Amino acid sequence: MKYLISVLFLLGLSISANAEFKVGFVYVGPVTDHGWTYQHDEGRKAVEAAGIKATYVESVQYGADSERVIRQLAQSGHDLIFTTSFGYMDPTNNVAKDFPNVKFEHATGYKMDHPNVSVYSARFYQGRTLLGHIAGKMTKTNTIGYIASFPIPEVIRGINAMTLAAQKVNPDIKTKIIWVFSWYDPGKEAEAAQALIDQGADIIMQHTDSTAAVQVAEKAGVWSFGQASDMQKFAPKSILTSIIDDWAPYYVERSIAARDGTWSQQNTWHGLKEGMVAMAPYNPAMGSDLVKEVEQLQKDLASGKANSFTGPIYDQKGNLLVAEGSVADDGLLGGMKVYVKGVEGDVPQ
Repeated sequence: MKYLISVLFLLGLSISANAEFKVGFVYVGPVTDHGWTYQHDEGRKAVEAAGIKATYVESVQYGADSERVIRQLAQSGHDLIFTTSFGYMDPTNNVAKDFPNVKFEHATGYKMDHPNVSVYSARFYQGRTLLGHIAGKMTKTNTIGYIASFPIPEVIRGINAMTLAAQKVNPDIKTKIIWVFSWYDPGKEAEAAQALIDQGADIIMQHTDSTAAVQVAEKAGVWSFGQASDMQKFAPKSILTSIIDDWAPYYVERSIAARDGTWSQQNTWHGLKEGMVAMAPYNPAMGSDLVKEVEQLQKDLASGKANSFTGPIYDQKGNLLVAEGSVADDGLLGGMKVYVKGVEGDVPQ
């Protein structure tokens, strides 16, 4: 039996060595969400267009299920695996330990426990700064409704960036949040949008992945913003713009590097400057003056002339987070767990 296992193991190595280079993707939602997962899959298609075979598994739950899927991809001859949600961080590192010859890339996390693991994310908060500026100028009720997924630093950072930008142009702004504890649940997202509208919000934004919220906003006659991809066609009157996550160039670059043997471990955090964060066209209903303002702010954020977290910044309890004249460093941003002043409610524990 031991001899048979050894033969099969060696045979497996031989097959793997001669097999076509393959890239695998693990998605938290369906490829049809028209948001987060949709954009990652657009990146996968770009990898295929570059001549590299790429497969995916969609709607993979956190925990044991995700580790099982990641392990199956590694066992089935995938040479590079992208795990595209924060909750896959520990499962990715667990599997990477057992497959040192496979490369792993984890999105939005921070753990690189093994030399074959890299992490990558986008500075989505820069886009939310632009949304906040627009919202502060467009609201009539001074109430912004925010549908949030999970209380991780990425989401809290976005809420804070938006609120700070809105407060700069409208000191009377209030940010109301409903946590749905899901990345993709159209029913919950729709209910949250309606609840926020009922509480006086005339601007709806989200850090969730379906188009349900913008469609509710369209029906109610309030403004909204798309998330992760250009959602304008789903709510043409309501949507003022959308943050677009453009993963394609990164996925192509890293896949080619892994195939050609030049891949190395790295921590990537790109934004407007590099194009990983982009903005959909601005709705003319904003007015030409506001469009020009936001376009200039977008250029300034990309160049570094402006920063989303410039002090003084205080948390809800009045504690100084960033001193006047300073900007938040990546350590503070990466571990952000508190709301800034002006956000209502408490961060869920």
